[in-house]
Amino acid sequence: MQATSRPAAGGTVGIPVAGSAEPMAAYVSRPAGDGPWPSVIVGFEMFGLTPYIRRTADRLAGLGLLAVVPDFYHRTEPGFSGTADEPGRARAFALLDRLTRQEVTADLLATLTHLEQREDTAGRPGMVGFSLGGHIAFYAASQLPLSAVATVYPGWLDVAGTALSRPGPLVDLAPRIAEQGCRLLYVVGADDHVITPDQTRLVGQRLAAAGVPHEIVVYPDTPHGFLADDRPTFRPTPATTTWHHLSATLLR
Repeated sequence: MQATSRPAAGGTVGIPVAGSAEPMAAYVSRPAGDGPWPSVIVGFEMFGLTPYIRRTADRLAGLGLLAVVPDFYHRTEPGFSGTADEPGRARAFALLDRLTRQEVTADLLATLTHLEQREDTAGRPGMVGFSLGGHIAFYAASQLPLSAVATVYPGWLDVAGTALSRPGPLVDLAPRIAEQGCRLLYVVGADDHVITPDQTRLVGQRLAAAGVPHEIVVYPDTPHGFLADDRPTFRPTPATTTWHHLSATLLR
C-alpha cells in the first residue's frame, strides 16, 4: 500500500448500539492535526477487522478523512479477523449469513450517531465498502443520509438470499438511494469471479432509471480483491486508479 500524504492515528472505540447488550467495537483512524474533518464509514470485507482493513482506514485518514470501521460481526464473533483461505472463507460465509438488515441498520445508525457526537468531524459522512462491505455500503446508501458511497467489487447485489439480499436483491433499492440524495461510485474488475457482467449492467440500469448520480468503473483483466495488497489478487495499476476515484468521490 502506498504511503499516505498525511500521517494518521488509529485506535478502537466502543459504540453503543440499540438492542445490543455490549458496545460495538469500531476501528477509528483520523488524520493528523485538530480537524474537523469529513468522515467516512468503512465496510469491511467478509474477513472482518483484518490488519489490511485497518491499513485501508489509515490510508483514508491519510487522504484527510476520519475513517471508522464498525464491527458488523459484533453480535456473533466480535473482533473476527479471518484469512483469505478456504477455512477463513468458510467461517466468514457462516458469519455473513447471520447478518440481517435490521441489525446492520442499527449498527450504521449507531455509527452515524458516534460521528455526529465527535468534535473532530464535519458535514455529512460518506461510506466506502469492499466486497461484503460494498454490499453493505449499497444497502446503507438506501437507508442513510450519506453524502456519497463508494462500492468496490460489491457482491450479491442482483441475487436474493446472501447477506443483506433478503428478502430481495439489493439492486431493487436503487429508488431509495435516489430519495437519500446520495452519489454512488461502483468499481469492479472485469475478471471478478463474484460479480457477473450482468450484475454490473443491471446496477447501472437501475441507478440510471432511479436518477441516482453515479459512476461505474470496470477494469479489464482484473480480478476480485485487486486492492488487497497482501494477496496474489493485488493489481497495482487499477488499485492506484481506484484510490484516485475514492478520493474524488469521498472528498468532493
